Amino acid sequence: MSNRELATRYEYGGDEFVFVQLSEAMSLEANFKGMAITRQLKERNHEGIIDICPSNASYMVRVNPDVLHPDQLIEELKGIEESIKDLNIEISSRIVDVPIFFEDPWTHEAVMQFRDRHQDPNSTDLEYSARINGYRSKEEFIQAIDAAPFLVSMIGFVPGLPWCFQIVSQEKQIEVPKYVRPRTFTPERTFGFGGAFAVIYPVQGAGGYQMYGIAPAPIYQKEQTLPDFKDSIVFPQQGDILRYRSITKEEYDEVRAQVEAGTFTYRKKEITFTPQHVLENPQKFSEMVLRRLYND
Repeated sequence: MSNRELATRYEYGGDEFVFVQLSEAMSLEANFKGMAITRQLKERNHEGIIDICPSNASYMVRVNPDVLHPDQLIEELKGIEESIKDLNIEISSRIVDVPIFFEDPWTHEAVMQFRDRHQDPNSTDLEYSARINGYRSKEEFIQAIDAAPFLVSMIGFVPGLPWCFQIVSQEKQIEVPKYVRPRTFTPERTFGFGGAFAVIYPVQGAGGYQMYGIAPAPIYQKEQTLPDFKDSIVFPQQGDILRYRSITKEEYDEVRAQVEAGTFTYRKKEITFTPQHVLENPQKFSEMVLRRLYND
């Protein structure tokens, strides 16, 4: 990665915001760096800091300038960045099994409804994505998604939507464009891809990411009736590691029944890791994560 891509840029956002861009390109390294800085800043619990908003390769801090001057904050942020430059830090997180029913009838109907807004109206989103990423079939493409887990790099766009970057080497990253023109409809819990990011749409609405399937379990629940939502209406957290697992229609129906009965819980394990372990060998780390999730 070039020095230019990793050069940090500090800017003011009016009187109350400090914006920090860590890299011009998204990478696991840039995201881990932002995660480490914002978590450490939160732990310091400074008077005058109103909100901390981490993103994929940047973050923003809202500050009360009458209590904490933005220049003072910037100097502290630079100090934190210097202290974690080798990324030899521990991150506490969760590994989560997230079942996905690929090529389901509901997202397929939406896919076909909006072909006039797509780069290739004569193929499905899966077929198109497989082809431009060099896979011989959509089945092989699904296997690539299934093979390695994803890091939740940020939460946003709409409440609860997880942006997920796959833990693979850079040359294996899947990348697809958004629709030429946005859709006016996307089913709730749609699993899709845009740029280098996998997402689950928490609610029904507009959208522009390629649509591949649907999750049977929610990631956002306003009513908080399921055990995983007891403490928050949003399940994913930045730093989570999600394994998107391809399932059959039968398993989809089983999970939906559990959700409707109020008994469903995600399969998950606690994990502590250092970014260096991930960056040195993403494949080895991913294999360890899957063993831990399913075998330990």
